[in-house]
Amino acid sequence: MYSTKAYAAQSAASPLSPFSFERRDPLATDVQIDILFCGVCHSDLHTARGEWGSTKYPCVPGHEIVGRVVKVGRDVKNFREGEMAAVGCMVDSCHTCENCKEGLEQFCSNGATFTYNGPDKHTGGHTFGGYAKSIVVDEQFVLRISDKLDPAASAPLLCAGITTYSPLRRWNVGKGQKVGVVGLGGLGHMGVKFAAAFGAHVVLFTTSPGKTEDARRLGADEVVVSKNKDEMNKHANSFDFILDTVSANHDLNAYLSLLKRDGTLTLVGAPPNPVPVAAFSLIAPRRQLAGSLIGGIPETQEMLDFCAEHGITSDIEMITIDKVNEGYDRMLKSDVKYRFVIDMASLS
Repeated sequence: MYSTKAYAAQSAASPLSPFSFERRDPLATDVQIDILFCGVCHSDLHTARGEWGSTKYPCVPGHEIVGRVVKVGRDVKNFREGEMAAVGCMVDSCHTCENCKEGLEQFCSNGATFTYNGPDKHTGGHTFGGYAKSIVVDEQFVLRISDKLDPAASAPLLCAGITTYSPLRRWNVGKGQKVGVVGLGGLGHMGVKFAAAFGAHVVLFTTSPGKTEDARRLGADEVVVSKNKDEMNKHANSFDFILDTVSANHDLNAYLSLLKRDGTLTLVGAPPNPVPVAAFSLIAPRRQLAGSLIGGIPETQEMLDFCAEHGITSDIEMITIDKVNEGYDRMLKSDVKYRFVIDMASLS
């Protein structure tokens, strides 16, 4: 075991503050990574503040991790000391269930081990995430980051990136399709970038007219202010696919009505309350309402390789670790374009 410094929430009501804890020494198939950058996700805030009801304290958030390999176990085959590496939302799974065998570890039948706030089968406690100086992870859950990508701007790809990439791939978004993205935040801006890179005609839905210019810069062909019923009605029955990234309560029926026959609305945002869906919004045009959760390790690596090939990263604002609580407050106000990333060198 070795000691590492971090920032942690000690309770739902306490701000994140300096904390030290023990990491395991690398086992035979483990990779030890010095963390250089860690993205800040809405999940971090919800978990740290106990808003999802299952937080184990102290809580060290962070699952958008980019760093440098400093030590490897004797049986590690794919990573060497000095290389750049990344860790996303998971650090382990059962490896044996049907989902794991298909590379869909996020749906592990026996429960994936998430990067923080999950059961740690090595220590008997719970996992601590990337708001720390160092992490040790089984190499099967460590990812490669191309030298072509800016490492700081790549960090949010490990959650925001794969969360939007996976459903766009799953529903075969591509050329000749009309694709909507609801919301232009940390997830939405990545959804626009990927949908455009896949060759679709991309329409961004927003409640903020002031985001029009930015949406076009990111790759949107059209921008619709969703509060304007006339603008919405112009697009009725015309979309092949809509990706909904909004976590606030909103009317799904308004977007279902925009889908063609057999079109799909996929949720990656998680509104806090159950959302009513009118049956005939689905039945008459044989539309589909679906959901998607991050992606498995193989698909996450595929996404990172795609980003390297196409020069895609997140739009970020870098902060120091002592500004993370301020960052949480700003994130709640949507006062970031479009993802905070912590420079972990600021953790001394």
